[in-house]
Amino acid sequence: MTRIALCFPGQGSQCAGMARGLLDHPLAVRLIEVAHSEGLDLATALKGSDDDLRATEVAQPALLLVELVLSAMLPDGIDVVGVAGHSVGEYAAVTVAGAYAPDDVMRLVIRRGREMAGMTDGTMAAILGVDVDAVEAACAQTRAHGEVVVVANVNAPGQTVISGTAAGVDAAASRAREAGARRVIPLNVSGAFHSPLMAPAAARFATAIAATPRHQLTTAVVCNVDGATVKQAAALPDRLTRQLESPVRWIDCVGGLRALGAETLVEVGPGSVLTGLARRIDPAIRTASVSDRAGAQTLAELRTALS
Repeated sequence: MTRIALCFPGQGSQCAGMARGLLDHPLAVRLIEVAHSEGLDLATALKGSDDDLRATEVAQPALLLVELVLSAMLPDGIDVVGVAGHSVGEYAAVTVAGAYAPDDVMRLVIRRGREMAGMTDGTMAAILGVDVDAVEAACAQTRAHGEVVVVANVNAPGQTVISGTAAGVDAAASRAREAGARRVIPLNVSGAFHSPLMAPAAARFATAIAATPRHQLTTAVVCNVDGATVKQAAALPDRLTRQLESPVRWIDCVGGLRALGAETLVEVGPGSVLTGLARRIDPAIRTASVSDRAGAQTLAELRTALS
């Protein structure tokens, strides 16, 4: 049987209808109740439009619910060698790996989304068509002039996201264009995620995650902040906290999953962003997607493909 890695997408992948056919699952019912107890009406948001899912404090727990329910529906007997998630998707990954109970991680992600949504300074932009070293140099040159801007996501060769003050992002983007960037895409986000501007949110979030019970990992987790393969849950809280203000090193995450022996990367959640990135990072890797749109049919096909 092929060895697989499970990967979970982050904010930006959410879409209207992504929970269709999932909300009557017992885990979905329970997580909706947990969210309601925290003052969040996830059921209404998940039945609504794209606009209803756009806000950071809604998008993040909504994605978590969908990804955890889809994970619970995966076929038995597949050989999962490791997991990873992109940004907030890392919370689904660590939960599937056994580190946190679903109820507890829902509370954490609600807190995370609210903390991040409250940090409204700054912006982000995707830089396409130039390598990450050139983008790092553009950011360093901009910081030398007193602005705040950093690499926030290293998604794939030629696809890097920067984050910082509006002036810093604009200046670094201009320098990246001068270095050969093919395109700069401003991102519609509420703040400068994965940058030092998130430090106050990270400090407050650290208290919540430190107080959340952890459990023994059953599967290795490859972490965003450093691409490290983690097999002990005690190593997760610091990494999950630092992730708010540190880059998502997705190229390293895919490399770490391959080093664990993964032959097929299965994206669990709406869309196929991560499978597309994986094929750019490593054209030899096989990919599959398990999303709400494909539903039970996709899960059945996956079982057949992996048997």
